[in-house]
Amino acid sequence: MKWRRITFPLSGLLSLLAIALFFTVGLNFGIDFRGGTLMEIQAKNGATADLGEIRSKLTALDLGEVQLQRFGAPSDVLIRLAQQPGGDEAQQAAVRKVRDTLGDGYDYRRVEVVGPRVSGELVQNGVLGMLVAIIGILVYLWFRFEWEFAVGATIATLHDVVLTIGFYSVSQIDFDLSSVAAVLTIMGFSVNDTVVIYDRIREMLRRYKKMPLEELLDLAMNSTLSRTAITSTTVILSLLGMFFFGPEAIQSFVQAMLFGAIVGVYSSAFIAAPLLIYFGLRVRAVAEEGEGEAKTRAKART
Repeated sequence: MKWRRITFPLSGLLSLLAIALFFTVGLNFGIDFRGGTLMEIQAKNGATADLGEIRSKLTALDLGEVQLQRFGAPSDVLIRLAQQPGGDEAQQAAVRKVRDTLGDGYDYRRVEVVGPRVSGELVQNGVLGMLVAIIGILVYLWFRFEWEFAVGATIATLHDVVLTIGFYSVSQIDFDLSSVAAVLTIMGFSVNDTVVIYDRIREMLRRYKKMPLEELLDLAMNSTLSRTAITSTTVILSLLGMFFFGPEAIQSFVQAMLFGAIVGVYSSAFIAAPLLIYFGLRVRAVAEEGEGEAKTRAKART
């Protein structure tokens, strides 16, 4: 708990920096949110795909911004085409032009076309999903625990979301629908860890009624430390396997989850728990206990 005098200012500074990066640098929105076409091609017979040749051919088509990315084997290439004016028909026409230009030397393994209307709806639904999740967490914890725990867990969760958005702004990895799923998963992971710690704190508040709150919080943290370490290590090891051996399509999800798993454990220990000190949890608990004892003595006299 003594580290809160360092972690609180540090987290506040990082959160402000993440917000500033979001409004200045912004996110590298994927095709899911910007609209456009994503094509995954593979050179036939295991040949190496020539990115320079592909780029020169596609640039000549005058389709706007064209991004090429090699992933997996040397024969695999990911092509991103900008949103074409003219709606879905123009997007389909751009796909046909690419196929005709590259010819039969490639297998077209995946083609995804997202129109501007669909991408706009996806942005709104993604933001709405995160807001509903945060409100749901707050309401659940308010009924499950006292208000101090609900507010503390919500602040810690918002801290994780803000830092994750900052991570996307710094790294400029694609922010798409899988990224929204990553943020929601990070929220769930963080809240789960926080609830385990809070439950142990509440249990010890009833058991050690005269122990100073800072000492009690340290004791609760230490008693759940092995569980936190084992759970987070298991998650991180699984994510590392997906990062090194998984397909390119899930890399943005995995990278955000690796970052969020570490931040989620940090916020549960150094943000959510110390906040209870500033909310006066022990003072209120002692006051309620005194009122209960007074009522018991009054009943005994009568």
